[in-house]
Amino acid sequence: MAMRQTPLTCSGHTRPVVDLAFSGITPYGYFLISACKDGKPMLRQGDTGDWIGTFLGHKGAVWGATLNKDATKAATAAADFTAKVWDAVSGDELMTLAHKHIVKTVDFTQDSNYLLTGGQDKLLRIYDLNKPEAEPKEISGHTSGIKKALWCSEDKQILSADDKTVRLWDHATMTEVKSLNFNMSVSSMEYIPEGEILVITYGRSIAFHSAVSLDPIKSFEAPATINSASLHPEKEFLVAGGEDFKLYKYDYNSGEELESYKGHFGPIHCVRFSPDGELYASGSEDGTLRLWQTVVGKTYGLWKCVLPEEDSGELAKPKISFPETTEEELEEIASENSDSVYSSTPEVKA
Repeated sequence: MAMRQTPLTCSGHTRPVVDLAFSGITPYGYFLISACKDGKPMLRQGDTGDWIGTFLGHKGAVWGATLNKDATKAATAAADFTAKVWDAVSGDELMTLAHKHIVKTVDFTQDSNYLLTGGQDKLLRIYDLNKPEAEPKEISGHTSGIKKALWCSEDKQILSADDKTVRLWDHATMTEVKSLNFNMSVSSMEYIPEGEILVITYGRSIAFHSAVSLDPIKSFEAPATINSASLHPEKEFLVAGGEDFKLYKYDYNSGEELESYKGHFGPIHCVRFSPDGELYASGSEDGTLRLWQTVVGKTYGLWKCVLPEEDSGELAKPKISFPETTEEELEEIASENSDSVYSSTPEVKA
């Protein structure tokens, strides 16, 4: 008997959640950051969704957010014409990088020494985080506002997307290598280092390209307009979400739709697999993040599958164990702590 998917709901944001990103796996687990139009990006424990802290300082909607590999730094892109870099352990703001227009996207190099930004002024900027007073390097060539910009090929190249174009750039020469043109707006882009795969969504299409050459690999059509898609680390599955409030899970090799779930109460803006592939997170217009199990019924994080006694004759039922603090209590705590920039990192117990 198939077990029912029961997502974990992470509340706290008051406006649509428009971007999210996971860190790599650290000695303390992995972490999840979310960007929201309420201007208050949040950090959570990645496998449980437990709130750790809120980065306070932006004066406009936050459009992009990311963590470096070991979750020691965070970066955010906002409508207040700034990108900010944060200490993800203490929550302190490390630097504010002024721009001339709305900033939409941020990405760290693997060594966390450089930050790539892009936004409405159509320019890519590369900041040396060890020399914050220095002027950034700028790359021009986009003809409309930049939606996403990512380092790729061990930081030797850059991938960027504007309204209907995806471009590949050489970092050393700061020149364009190749571009892809689409007949409709590109809604998202994900880079998979293992295998150098680029995932692009536009309209109802989910397309896979080589991140090195931009050559097409394969593409799938979904039943609704898709805003975001993510490929499983083992490249077995992909998940996608969009305008019909549903999450779709596909077999990457065959393209077969395996499952679809409706849990959000608004369009889904972003979806990403966790670094271990055990779950995927979605962010929506409804202001919530939801965590979904890749393999339903598996004991993991806050999900606990309780098997019946062998002789009882009952079917196995998945159960979810929740932390002692309810969401309402967490929100109350959050509001009480709203004057502080950040909460302290919780103790990690063995």
